[in-house]
Amino acid sequence: MPIQNVFVVDHDESARTTLSQFLTSIGFAVRAFNSAESFLAQRPSAGAACVVLNDRLPGLSGLELQRRLKGEGALSVVFVTGSGDVRTVVQAMKGGAIDFLTKPVDSEQLVAAVIRGLEQSTRTEAEQRLYDVFIERVHRLTRREREVATCLIRGLHNKQIASELGTTERTVKAHRGRVMAKLEMGSVAQLVRLVENARRGDALTLIESVTRPTSERPFETRRIHWAGNSEPKWRSTC
Repeated sequence: MPIQNVFVVDHDESARTTLSQFLTSIGFAVRAFNSAESFLAQRPSAGAACVVLNDRLPGLSGLELQRRLKGEGALSVVFVTGSGDVRTVVQAMKGGAIDFLTKPVDSEQLVAAVIRGLEQSTRTEAEQRLYDVFIERVHRLTRREREVATCLIRGLHNKQIASELGTTERTVKAHRGRVMAKLEMGSVAQLVRLVENARRGDALTLIESVTRPTSERPFETRRIHWAGNSEPKWRSTC
């Protein structure tokens, strides 16, 4: 079973000690910090973990620390407060907090919240690793293969891609095969799911934006509407 890291950040020494001792007794690996600044200065390297955080810290507040941590890793946050107002609770939950608990904290609620936080953190870390591997593979693609991959993610068929890129369907099929091989994807559906579930990026532009040299003109498309009931077509502007 992997180590379940929990970080307690609370300026109140008594509360910090009580929380740390209780969570340690449950079986979590606990480290305690008396301020947001000390946590940021000493926080461990990447890894799944849950931060049990007081929202009313001196200096950098709990909400400010939550904002700092957002997008920087897989850390999840459970707030513990002596007197949380509605506005603070709303901000914390909108910021992705697992829960917002009021002191004296119910032990079962705390443990349940920390477990949910660790589960979310583990999922986020796994998704990030998968995303990083995917981006490394994207760098294998040529510019034309990236264009084909972007079209595939948008749901275009070979014939539509050929029309948009000004090439033949046979050529598109060849590029498509190389795209799937280089990205190590078994199907287009798998490719789409991976990109759409990525923590960063847009499913329609991720591949292009990640690997486009600064000197290259961005590949763009525009929708051309035709009279009648025919489907709208896409045409390259480059």
